[in-house]
Amino acid sequence: MRTFLIWIFPLFLISETSITWGFYAHSLINRLAVFSLPEEMIGFYKPHIQYITENAVNPDRRRYAVEGEAEKHYIDLDYYGDSAMQILPKYWNEAVEKFSEDSLRMNGIGPWSAYFTFLNLTKAFESKNSASILRLSADLGHYIGDLNVPLHTTVNYNGQLTDQVGIHGFWESRIPELQAKDYPLWVGQAEYVEKPQLALWDAVAAAHAQVDSVLAIEKELTKNFSPDQKYSYEERNNLTVRVYSREFTEAYALALDSQIERQMKKSIKMIADFWFTAWVNAGQPDLSTFSKEVGEEEVIVTDSKIKVRDH
Repeated sequence: MRTFLIWIFPLFLISETSITWGFYAHSLINRLAVFSLPEEMIGFYKPHIQYITENAVNPDRRRYAVEGEAEKHYIDLDYYGDSAMQILPKYWNEAVEKFSEDSLRMNGIGPWSAYFTFLNLTKAFESKNSASILRLSADLGHYIGDLNVPLHTTVNYNGQLTDQVGIHGFWESRIPELQAKDYPLWVGQAEYVEKPQLALWDAVAAAHAQVDSVLAIEKELTKNFSPDQKYSYEERNNLTVRVYSREFTEAYALALDSQIERQMKKSIKMIADFWFTAWVNAGQPDLSTFSKEVGEEEVIVTDSKIKVRDH
């Protein structure tokens, strides 16, 4: 039986200057997943924990720079109707045969894309490519995190169809930024995932089942807040911006009954499990012999021609 180390991880190590505003949750989730890895892996990951943390946001930055990236972050299950989980093939080739690749991409390919990233991570372990392992681990963490966000599974991804525009960033950014420091986010030891592809779909189904509550609770709560109570203004990077007020944020989080905390913990656990499973499937190579070099930082140049969903 493999032994595991339990590390104490102070959250204050994540400085605001090292994390782009709006991506706090992704960075925190990736960082904490490292501490669930077994001893044989954490010795490789922990020295690079800042890389794993900071590069958790690269897939989002890539959305505005790389054609075909945006659809990797979501899947509009309700586009396929109430029986989406029965209609959609879980395996990519079967899905393409049934719906065509263009149609699938138009409505999001999140679960399939995350699985391909997992397979590429396994290959990186097999080839002992340290730079690729770290880059793909950071990417996979982001994609798995996205699949656990209810609003990444629906056509009404930002409340634009129900007069709730802005709810996407509210749920996945504003609330974690204000409250995650108080969440007990230790999730235990990483475990082997027997069927990774199906596990991704299970996560999507569970997240999608919460879409109605995410939207309905916010709409009901809004009835009790006037606009000047619901929103406030804060200084961000020398700019005054409108945000959801702390009072409304706290009321919404309370009404959700720890939903966001649960989804963050689920993401952390899944990411650690998938990193661990990729390593096991690669034959459990001795990571202590791998190069400690991270490689060059990814250069991401925004392309104004690429249009993506506004969250």
